[in-house]
Order: sequence, then structure tokens, then C-alpha cells
Amino acid sequence: MGQVTLDDHEGPWTEVEYLALGETINRIELIDGSLWVSPGPNFPHQSISYRLTSALHHEARTAGYRIAEAMNLRIAESRILIPDLIVGRIDRLAGIVDAASVTLVSEITSPSNAATDRGQKAQFYAAAKIPWYLLVEPDFAGYDSIELRLFRLDGTTYVEHATAKQGETLTSDLPFPIAISTEALLDF
Repeated sequence: MGQVTLDDHEGPWTEVEYLALGETINRIELIDGSLWVSPGPNFPHQSISYRLTSALHHEARTAGYRIAEAMNLRIAESRILIPDLIVGRIDRLAGIVDAASVTLVSEITSPSNAATDRGQKAQFYAAAKIPWYLLVEPDFAGYDSIELRLFRLDGTTYVEHATAKQGETLTSDLPFPIAISTEALLDF
């Protein structure tokens, strides 16, 4: 199969066709045969992602996990999402990660995707049985405040486990020791 492009494709997308797209500048996710396309994130979003990765890195590695930013995550057949951050037992050479190896997934909301991250993506991650979901919600007006919400899977849905508003630190002993300062995530 040659290089597949968005322009010459007809009908539902398969996982093979999706993966044949290769790396793109946009985030393209596969949902039940359809492609969800998002523009690349802005600087504040990427800065938060980097700082969040840094805040979680040591404790995650100590617990035997790896962290990956913006990586393909297979959550079901014909469903591949690209969360902002995943923490799990990730092969260091992986090109795609299966949900079964993920302990925590995180989304940083953007003006264009906040409702999806709070609703549909949380439902997708819960259906894939990912035990922990960290939702990072910056203030879009000036990116001068942020709220963190850590959810744990309870049956088939997420329930709030811990929160931190601007100026606070999100702490939890599970899924590994976590202490994330909201102040440290913002680039003033």
C-alpha cells in the first residue's frame, strides 16, 4: 500500500490506512473509521505539557513506568487517540501503545477541545479501562491559572479522586506518589 492522503481516501478509515499517514503536523485521531483532526497545540499548552511531564517523571520512573507525550494510543479496535500524556509500561521503541499497558492518561484542555476532553475522551478512556485520568484545565484568557483534576476508574466511569486549584498542589499516593504544583505548570 502506498502513501495514503486525506484527499484521495473514500469510505471509513482502517487502522492500517490511518497508520500509513505517518507523522503529521496536526493531531489526527482515528475514531470508528473517521478521522478527528486538530491543529497543533499553542505554546502555553506545550509548555504545560513539558512541565507536567517533568513533574511526574521521577516518581513514575521509580514506579517502573515511562511517560510519553502526544503518542498514538490504541484504546479499542478502530480507535486510536493521541492524548497529551500517557504513563504506563511503554516499550521504549513503541510506535503505538495499547491501553492495557497504560496506568494514567492526561489531557490538557484547549479552547477547541475542552468539552471533548471532559466528556467523550474521558468516556473512551474509561471504556478502555485506563485506571487514572488527569484533566489539566488552564484558563484560556491569559493562561495565568490552572486547575488539576485527577480521576480514578470506578467500574465503567471516572470519579474524582483529587483536585487542585490555582496556587495549590495536587497530591495523591496513587497510582504512584504525585505532587504537582499548579504554579510550577505555568510559564510566567
